[in-house]
Amino acid sequence: MTEPTAPGLDAGTALLARIAEALERLAPPARAVPDMGAADAFVWQPRGGVLQPVPVVNRVEIGLLHGIDRVRDQLHDNTARFARGLPANNALLWGARGMGKSSLVKAVHAAINAARVDGARPLKLVEIHREDVESLPELMAILRADPHRFVVFCDDLSFDQDDTSYKSLKAALEGGLEGRPSNVIFYATSNRRHLLPRDMLDNERSTAINPGEAIEEKVSLSDRFGLWLGFHKCSQDEYLAMVFGYAERFGLDGDRERIRAEALEWATTRGARSGRTAWQYIQDLAGRLEKPLA
Repeated sequence: MTEPTAPGLDAGTALLARIAEALERLAPPARAVPDMGAADAFVWQPRGGVLQPVPVVNRVEIGLLHGIDRVRDQLHDNTARFARGLPANNALLWGARGMGKSSLVKAVHAAINAARVDGARPLKLVEIHREDVESLPELMAILRADPHRFVVFCDDLSFDQDDTSYKSLKAALEGGLEGRPSNVIFYATSNRRHLLPRDMLDNERSTAINPGEAIEEKVSLSDRFGLWLGFHKCSQDEYLAMVFGYAERFGLDGDRERIRAEALEWATTRGARSGRTAWQYIQDLAGRLEKPLA
């Protein structure tokens, strides 16, 4: 004889089924496996955990970067060792604005890939935006499982008063049980050597019970970068070398003395001599000569 169905059992089962369906709709979709063959450079999009391919990178040829020879060679050598599977350091490129910090990272990445032997895996460049630093551990977990080697790059990295996201960065770089993946290296650019504003450090010093320990906690973030590369304001000769290097590269013919005088005036009106200023003058010159900058 068939057992009688308990009252309300069918209704309860149907309710549980509806709840399960609703939870499935609310659950995030399964993360797609990134196609690392789509490009050599990507931008990390933490919402959805997507690595967005960048088919054409906005960069300057490494031979056009003047006035930063020493740091150029140091970063290139460090990156080349890493690409070959040898030990290498995280790098902090700090100093004067407009002197080619981010341009150098992108130029070195291109130079390393251009020099690789046939059959070698290309080095991948992944940019993470400053506001997404807290998602760095998630990005590291994705890259850890991939056979490629990655330079994770954050441009203009700094932290403001009451910003605690630097703790996530510290843990992702060298802390935690897993530590930084062996196939990942982290490069950052900043106008500050210690990434934190001086008034933030001064405030910690004045209010902490043990000022020394409070300062050590914040300054220790920079210690996660084994390679510190300083960029300083360029001389007039270095600035003009940048200008003439660009002019020659893009075939901007003209009277050399006139270009020199215009370039110096251009820098004077902007109150700075830098690679960025030189490039801005070259763009103006090319526009007036009606020549594209390919």
